[in-house]
Amino acid sequence: MTTEDSDELTYADSGVDIEASEAATAALIGAVGESDGDYAGLLDIGDRYLALATDGVGTKLLVAEALGDYSTIGIDCIAMNVNDLVAAGVRPVAFVDYLAVEEPDEGFAEQVGEGLATGANQSDIELIGGETAVMPDVIKGLDLAGACAGLAAKDALFEGEAKPGDTLVGWESSGIHSNGLTLARTAARKNHEYTDPFPHEGYETVGEALLEPTRIYTHLLDPLREAGVRGAAHITGGGWTNLERLGENRYIVEDPFDAQPVFEFVQTEGNVSDAEMHTTFNMGTGFVATVGDESAAESLAESTEGRIIGQVEDGEGVSIRGLEL
Repeated sequence: MTTEDSDELTYADSGVDIEASEAATAALIGAVGESDGDYAGLLDIGDRYLALATDGVGTKLLVAEALGDYSTIGIDCIAMNVNDLVAAGVRPVAFVDYLAVEEPDEGFAEQVGEGLATGANQSDIELIGGETAVMPDVIKGLDLAGACAGLAAKDALFEGEAKPGDTLVGWESSGIHSNGLTLARTAARKNHEYTDPFPHEGYETVGEALLEPTRIYTHLLDPLREAGVRGAAHITGGGWTNLERLGENRYIVEDPFDAQPVFEFVQTEGNVSDAEMHTTFNMGTGFVATVGDESAAESLAESTEGRIIGQVEDGEGVSIRGLEL
């Protein structure tokens, strides 16, 4: 546990102001008339919905660039998109990527492609195309993003609203995933280079620990539907406050998965508060579902290597590890 300290590092200090970002997003949504809060955009095509999600890799790319290792960022790009579709109850089916570069380089392009192929294979989706743009006046290094299409029968979408009395089931993350890297990088580089030895088991270097690819949760879709889940949350930007996307309730998280050592490293090196860690990162649990039937929740957890992590109550906010978020 950290203590209050004037030298504590925050996400805003490292360059990302979540409140300002949300305000800018709200302005964009208001201007174009989009819906807010959904994991995917839905288009009624008759007996089904066509769903679309888009996301990128973010500043994790800077770690890859520093190490000259782009082999995993394609997995992240796929994962951040397909996981959002799964959270909506949609089966991902196809993906297109957009790679913008300062100058063309066959070496890193091949590595990016291999990662995209690996992510698509893990997700059981098709890579149907992409675009590479060379823009030296706009891009420094490279940027990678993509869009994923999915399909769902109209009765297959998750309701999306938790109710008091529901059981929360969670699944372990693989580490930091692909959000909050601006804070993680700033903390790591206070006293270390990416090539320095990582002070915990599992990785040779600091950079390798930060590059651990995002876990993909598409294998959960059928079990989630069979369990009759009300809704699901992909724990990405905003950390554990993502549970509030499931409605205005109080979410009591009593038994989350343990945070991997990379989180301890980031928190210690950056002197980051517990609250900041939990509102920025997944802290060990990457995906959460809310289930109305407790026995169904138990079966779901047992059959998918998940576990019951808490419950939904009347009220508001998220309670986890002694924190009120």
